[in-house]
Amino acid sequence: MHRVEYLHPSFYIHPGGTDRALRRYREFLHPPGKSPLYPQEAVCSCSGCSFDDVRHARDVLEEVLERLPERARAELGRLVKPLDAVFLRRTLPDPFAHRRQWRTRFWWYRRLADRLPWG
Repeated sequence: MHRVEYLHPSFYIHPGGTDRALRRYREFLHPPGKSPLYPQEAVCSCSGCSFDDVRHARDVLEEVLERLPERARAELGRLVKPLDAVFLRRTLPDPFAHRRQWRTRFWWYRRLADRLPWG
């Protein structure tokens, strides 16, 4: 994991970024209860503020997972998979995701979010 973080050219993947993304993902899913959760869009896209949007944290985890060797990928995957299940259970599908101007291959962007006025 450290090798991926140090060698990856992405602005968002840096030493400690995977840990930060995992902590942010857990933090978002932590509130007890059954009420739906709505990811918030980040106001700023800098490497620090971008983690305000939990979907960005999940992006980072996915990017790291794609680049890890098989064994390390499986280890991180065992941490991420149950969090994904909670995310799916605690967020709602976006019925208009297919109509959005931008589309993504990532399922976590096809969930309802609390969007900024220009989002």
